[in-house]
Amino acid sequence: MTTRSFKILGIQQVAIGGPSRERLRALWVDLLGVPKSGEFQSERENVVEDILTLGQGPWRCEIDLMQPLDENKKPAVHEPPLNHIGLWVDDLAAAVAWLTAQGVRFAPGGIRKGAAGHEVIFIHPKGNEQFPVGGEGVLIELVQAPPEVRQALCVGLAG
Repeated sequence: MTTRSFKILGIQQVAIGGPSRERLRALWVDLLGVPKSGEFQSERENVVEDILTLGQGPWRCEIDLMQPLDENKKPAVHEPPLNHIGLWVDDLAAAVAWLTAQGVRFAPGGIRKGAAGHEVIFIHPKGNEQFPVGGEGVLIELVQAPPEVRQALCVGLAG
């Protein structure tokens, strides 16, 4: 294995799916008190979501409450309910190149702008013949960390 050309800096988001954003919101916003900071909708991703925010600045973490626009279409953002976890990465392009060379399978769509406006890519939950390494059943989103997040979270990660 070659030297890794990137660093995972921290958790950017956790995405939770269900057939009803209202029920998810009743738990996360109304009962637990996590503040809603935005909404996102994408026909291509078959999703409408509430974006909740914990923390501030570079330590901010999102909890995305996702509902499919059409329960009969893919991607099925509500199955499984813990849809994916998002990780801050210091150099997304380097991470994709290195991980691809290591046999990691990425989900279709390549690098693109995500709901929070950052460049993202997803590691597929399952490997295949061409790319045998997947997320072992978990969809993993790699998120390009902006400069302020890289600066704040890289403290103590040198080397």
